[in-house]
Amino acid sequence: MSVSPRHALAVWCRNASMYSRTWKWNLLPNFFEPVFYLTAVGIGVGAYIQEMGGMPYVAFLAPGLVCVSAMNGASFEVTYNVYVRLTFEKSYDAMLTTPIEPDDVLAGEILWALTRASIYGGSFFLIVVAFGLAPLPHSLLAIPVLMLTGLLFASIGMAFSVNVYTIDYFSFYFTLFLTPLFLFSDVFFPLDERLTPIWQWVAECLPLLHPVRLARAAFSGNASLPLVTWDLTYIVGLSTLLLAIARRGIRRRLTS
Repeated sequence: MSVSPRHALAVWCRNASMYSRTWKWNLLPNFFEPVFYLTAVGIGVGAYIQEMGGMPYVAFLAPGLVCVSAMNGASFEVTYNVYVRLTFEKSYDAMLTTPIEPDDVLAGEILWALTRASIYGGSFFLIVVAFGLAPLPHSLLAIPVLMLTGLLFASIGMAFSVNVYTIDYFSFYFTLFLTPLFLFSDVFFPLDERLTPIWQWVAECLPLLHPVRLARAAFSGNASLPLVTWDLTYIVGLSTLLLAIARRGIRRRLTS
């Protein structure tokens, strides 16, 4: 990629300026969804399930929901918002009349998605700390995991958004992709206790599983080096591949 940091930052600043006008309405829906899950499932179901994975159920839920919050922050930004700017507002076409290039647009949007993921995930992390569910200081290692979660799902969303030509496809993206990830990525129950070995191998393909596992290791302070290495390799490798796909797609859409 041929990226100008100054131009990529200009794209980021444009998005930050727009977000500053409506941040309250954008923050509340994505931020409170995992809070509701933590409260309803943790307190409600937690009253009947004393332990999960060797810890109180609400403590088991917390790191996974932190990652879900970061996933939502990045995903909404690089799907509907990017598609509107690309197709309806023609914002990127206007940017290309300046020295900004398609690679700068992609880099700026990824940076902004990382920012959104950090805002949502970080805010929810503070709530988890306030509830006493994030043992300090080792749970602070979950903060870099939030950024990795943002990078992964920003890459996935951008690769999808620049290669579809109707906004209707996003209902499939959220319903048939993100929702199953939410339910079957070690967030609500430990997969290694419920799935057969074959299905555990299938689960290793799920993107959300890897940041959730890293966050849970950070919260517990007990990490397996080979597993951490595999999770990091998966996140960085898949993100790199999808960014290459997104780059090809956005260059085609903006230069054709």
